[in-house]
Amino acid sequence: MPSRRSAQKKTTKKRAGSKRKNTKRAEFTARQFFFSPFILINWLTRNFSIWIKWPARLGLSCSFLALNFGLIAGAFYHILANTYDLEEVTNMPARTEILDRQGNILKNSAGQEIGFLHGKNRHLVRYDEVSPLFINALIAREDGRFREHGAVDIRGFGRSIFRLVTRWKFEGASTITMQLARNSFTLKKRDHGKLLTLHRKALEIAIAHRLESNFTKNEILEHYMNRIFWGGSIMGVESASRTYFGKSSSQIDLSEAAMLAGIIRAPNAFSPFRDPEAAKLERNTVLNRMVYFEYLTEEEAKTTKEKPLNIPSASERLISGSYALDSIRRDLEEILERENIKDGGLIINTTLDPNLQEAAERAMEKRLAAVERTPGYKHQKRANWNKKGNPAYLQGAAVVIDNRTGGVLAVVGGRSAAESQFNRALQSRRPIGSIFKPFVFLAAVKNGFSLTETVSDARIRPGEISGTPLDWSPANSDGEYYAAISASKALIDSRNTSSVRVGSIAGMSEVIEVARLAGFNADAIEPYPASYLGTWGATVQDVASAYSIFPNGGRRFRPYYVQSIEDRDGNFLWKSGPLYYKAAEAPAAGDVSDALEQVNRTGTGRAIRSRYGFNKPSGGKTGTTNDYHDAWYAGYTSNLSCAVWVGLDSPKKIIQGGEGARLALPIWVDIMQTADRLPGYKNGPIGAARAQRLSPTPPAAIPVDPPKAIPVQ
Repeated sequence: MPSRRSAQKKTTKKRAGSKRKNTKRAEFTARQFFFSPFILINWLTRNFSIWIKWPARLGLSCSFLALNFGLIAGAFYHILANTYDLEEVTNMPARTEILDRQGNILKNSAGQEIGFLHGKNRHLVRYDEVSPLFINALIAREDGRFREHGAVDIRGFGRSIFRLVTRWKFEGASTITMQLARNSFTLKKRDHGKLLTLHRKALEIAIAHRLESNFTKNEILEHYMNRIFWGGSIMGVESASRTYFGKSSSQIDLSEAAMLAGIIRAPNAFSPFRDPEAAKLERNTVLNRMVYFEYLTEEEAKTTKEKPLNIPSASERLISGSYALDSIRRDLEEILERENIKDGGLIINTTLDPNLQEAAERAMEKRLAAVERTPGYKHQKRANWNKKGNPAYLQGAAVVIDNRTGGVLAVVGGRSAAESQFNRALQSRRPIGSIFKPFVFLAAVKNGFSLTETVSDARIRPGEISGTPLDWSPANSDGEYYAAISASKALIDSRNTSSVRVGSIAGMSEVIEVARLAGFNADAIEPYPASYLGTWGATVQDVASAYSIFPNGGRRFRPYYVQSIEDRDGNFLWKSGPLYYKAAEAPAAGDVSDALEQVNRTGTGRAIRSRYGFNKPSGGKTGTTNDYHDAWYAGYTSNLSCAVWVGLDSPKKIIQGGEGARLALPIWVDIMQTADRLPGYKNGPIGAARAQRLSPTPPAAIPVDPPKAIPVQ
């Protein structure tokens, strides 16, 4: 009788055999399932002749494999495409608009917008705001059957597959929808291999299908037209139209529309600014395609081809008002970085007044051109400049500040930003000469000195002023010297020797402190008595801001250009307003202001009234550096403070007798006469000298602490 152990072994073997059979059956079933399509293909072709059977089986099997691969790839790319947010298609950084203080787009004197800041050079437009001529030209150039197919043009795709098989190069076949997908999600890369290129093309197609499902054809065109790159920093059809033709995209004619569409594929190479003939050839190619797709007749295309391309010259394209834009940009960049504002498409509300800006630019050119016509003028004239290299002709700069807020109303950094981008109003620090004297006298008055006191105006004796060489003896401009004159007379007539003595009474450290509180760069002031006469350099804006403390009763308002930053929905991202601190006591500032008003009546600035007929209350001071290298005038009315500088970029004698009263003061008068005719700037009594005349602090003004003192070395 078999043992129990033997029976268990037989049972185990039986189970193992059964398990092997089941496994083999499962493997056979899986193989059957996997190979069943091929088995079916074999069965279907079993009666074919041998010459047809095997090619048919091979072709059908390859087709089956391709179909399965396509389904798997389609599912994969469908899932991958759904990870992309279609909001990115409509989210385009747009041109940041710069508005003047009246809420209008900032323009130059020619009525053109003066540029863009922070963000793409793009004006967003709707589909119906673009000329139909351009839309037809675009479709003819980029995707002739755009309105007939979906995301992919099967006919064009077939041609590209043929090229891929024969040349291993995938090109063409991109529809406008595919290009929109590529541009919206930056899918286009270069030099990353053919397989990666195919991957991106497949992803592009999958995203394009999503776009076709979510947007109408017109919406796709709208987004595409706003995204197109047209060379340089130009983005979108509206900016391209304005840049190349100086008009809106709704106003372009057939020739212009065809050219814009033609240069899309290589906008820098075919730019009409660089190669007009290449741009014209691209235009004509588009016209031919428009005929092919029946948007034009042969006769219309022929007539248009005969037209020249009317491209504005460089001087017409460049922005004459960009000194103002440059000044805004400097203020804005600091704000954007500090507030971490990254988006474009902002609305920047500025303090600039377009009427004063135009008046300042016009006055600068008018007066300096007159100087160049002076008999004996020896330097390069602007009219004779050959447009090569940096200009060497006479330059000037001016800044106008609103006394009540510190807002900069106008800024001129030279005669032409198109010819020289150097902003002399903000970047150039030139010796300021006698226009510094009021601050020397202010320092003395602050310490109890009275402008009614007398002071010696005689030649300075060797060793009289401590800290100077024994041979240092500054001269008075008229060569005359007096034993004693009143301090106010010394300031009104701009006497050098008596002014140095007043500076010594005040003390160097006190003079530097007053200058620092007035907004000057104290580091630039050397602690030597020659600094009392303005031998150190400052910017025109610094001077204008410093002079505003006199009509403001000793208060200094921070100069600024940007009032607020908004997004396109009207939400404020940043706001500012007047910020001020007390730079000097009101009585001391008032005493000096009284003297400066007298300067314009009987002193070095008297030509304001006697020659130029500006009789409104004003105060100010002329300034002239050694050998007539720099001519200055800084002054103020009840509402405005303005500083003007005239000189050559490489310091030289401008003309013999080229004093501030002769060269800079007339520009100041022209600006102020314009301001007096504008609402809001009517001149009245200067409210700085006494409490009853003190102009009130604006309700929105915010007091701040004065800047910290810097120890004098």
